[in-house]
Amino acid sequence: MLHALIIEDEWAIALHLEEAVREAGAISVSVAATEREAIELAIARRPDLIASDVRLLEGTGPAAVSTIIRTIGPRPVVFFTAWPQDCIGYDGPAEIVTKPATLSRLVSVFEKHLHG
Repeated sequence: MLHALIIEDEWAIALHLEEAVREAGAISVSVAATEREAIELAIARRPDLIASDVRLLEGTGPAAVSTIIRTIGPRPVVFFTAWPQDCIGYDGPAEIVTKPATLSRLVSVFEKHLHG
């Protein structure tokens, strides 16, 4: 079963991303709005893909992803942000998609990471 974790604090963008990961093949999706919630959700149900914004209302995506990867092991990571330079804080492999991104672009990126 392919499970994706989306870390995004803007609900409209989170819905857009959820549509894209489901279209790319994810069977289930968890959505977190804060760094802490993302870590808790990833520990409760290990994702096959992490899609994360960088700036959150509480915490940061790179900090959440770093903790998740240290805790549960390597996972494909896609950061989507209007500020790519802010991906500082995560030093693992990740793809960066600049906002705004079309649905077809997101689906393509997520398919690559979900299906190798």
